Amino acid sequence: MRRPLSRRAVLAGGANLAGATALAALTGCSGSGAPEATTPKPEDPEHVLARELIADKERTIGLYTTLITAGGEKLTPFRERHQAHLAELRRRFPSATKLPTNPPTTPPSPPPKVSLTRLRDVERKAAALRPRQLADASPALSQLIASIGACEALHVLSLPRSL
Repeated sequence: MRRPLSRRAVLAGGANLAGATALAALTGCSGSGAPEATTPKPEDPEHVLARELIADKERTIGLYTTLITAGGEKLTPFRERHQAHLAELRRRFPSATKLPTNPPTTPPSPPPKVSLTRLRDVERKAAALRPRQLADASPALSQLIASIGACEALHVLSLPRSL
């Protein structure tokens, strides 16, 4: 239960307010109080999506590169298609490739072993994700995402069974 303010407390508060107003007038302040905090403008959802797509492509290219380096030269055309998608995404969204670098909060875990099965699984999951990503995309980006998803779905079927 709150106690009512005493007359002394009300008068003391009023005196403090009058003093602050006089000080503001003397210093040339407008009396509007502290400057308003500006809230950052929310990021464009399409740029967020483009950044996600770019990061996904970079990871996938890294997986292909690992297997190609280990003797899987047959995978070079697959990687080149991903590199073409990445180049187009970067061309359309140059600011999306400039990510702020935050230091990792935990030590990185060792990457899982790269295999054709893992590549096939990555391609399958990526292709399944693309239709959901169309909801936040402009018509032009939707067309690119659909093309990327179709290519990824085809990779699932056409990746070799062995190197």
